[in-house]
Amino acid sequence: MPELRVRKRKRLREKGIKALHEEISQRTGAPIFSLKDTIDSAESSDFEVIFVNNEIDAFIMNGKAFLTIRGLLRYPPAKAFVTVDMGAIKYVINGADVMGPGITEADEGIAPGDYVWVRDEKNRKPLAVGEALITGAEMRSKKPGKAIKSIFFVGDKLWKFEER
Repeated sequence: MPELRVRKRKRLREKGIKALHEEISQRTGAPIFSLKDTIDSAESSDFEVIFVNNEIDAFIMNGKAFLTIRGLLRYPPAKAFVTVDMGAIKYVINGADVMGPGITEADEGIAPGDYVWVRDEKNRKPLAVGEALITGAEMRSKKPGKAIKSIFFVGDKLWKFEER
């Protein structure tokens, strides 16, 4: 797996921080960073990363902002979650897309195209971030086929960037 390269890092202004805070808070229902925090943005190959106090806590991809897995751990969200059974964990943490039959619970507000976070049913800790392919109601019905396209997962290049 190639290493994550970050370039063109720049400090965000108060207006940009407020807009980013509002967007992510609305999507996750989490009380996230404040205006007192140091917020920078930087480019990577496929997406933009958001540094909060020198930690990558969010990303912007296709014009939509969401928390990274480490961001989800720092700012526990109340929305946009999908819970998978314990048998699906080994696949999810290796980057596999989430299949409908492995889902045990999902936020009702999820619509196709939304970014969601995947958690296990026992510990309720984030395992991955992905893009919803179907609604939350369809996910709960355990409809066969792909439900979430995986974007980031524990152990990927974004996760490892933080370990340096």
